[in-house]
Amino acid sequence: MTHASEIRALFLDIGGVLLTNGWDHNMRARAADKFGLDHEEMNERHHLTFDTYEEGKLSLDEYLNRVVFYEKRSFSREEFKTFMYAQSQPFPEMIGLMGRLKTQHGLRIAAVSNEGRELTTYRVQQFELNAFIDFFVSSCFVHYRKPDADIYRIALDIAQANPDEVIYLDDRALFVEVARGLGIRGIQHKDYETTQKAMKTMGLSLPD
Repeated sequence: MTHASEIRALFLDIGGVLLTNGWDHNMRARAADKFGLDHEEMNERHHLTFDTYEEGKLSLDEYLNRVVFYEKRSFSREEFKTFMYAQSQPFPEMIGLMGRLKTQHGLRIAAVSNEGRELTTYRVQQFELNAFIDFFVSSCFVHYRKPDADIYRIALDIAQANPDEVIYLDDRALFVEVARGLGIRGIQHKDYETTQKAMKTMGLSLPD
């Protein structure tokens, strides 16, 4: 079994781990229904430009200009953005688990995520993620997106940790595999119970 003293840092995704996703296909489908948009056309436009937004090369308003407001609408930009932000919901058990592990084991915690700037800022502030996350390696800040291995290398440099001193938690198997390829211990998050057990096997247990 890995000893907890060997683990210095915990890297984790935000969407799908701590919170719901920021702007996924289900949310876009709900937006299309609510605002009377052509879902297929909106989705095509989204896929053509969203990576650029997540890389920090577009503002949210510029993204929306391309995906929604390329023609006159019966609703306002602010109405649409309010709907977007409202889709984010927390997973309180996971947030609590990360906070307890940080306190119990003296870990540095980093968010390594693909998100646009405005959504990142809203989610960090709304759910007080900086209460337990030490730094945010978001794609919009560093201009790399997972699965580019450089985003993990940046997180390692900031944490000043070796790969084998880090556990990475993500709900997407591919992203976990890329992190493992760098020597980072990886866990694919499926639910609270299995993640807690996986952490324990790696030496990050909590008092009963």
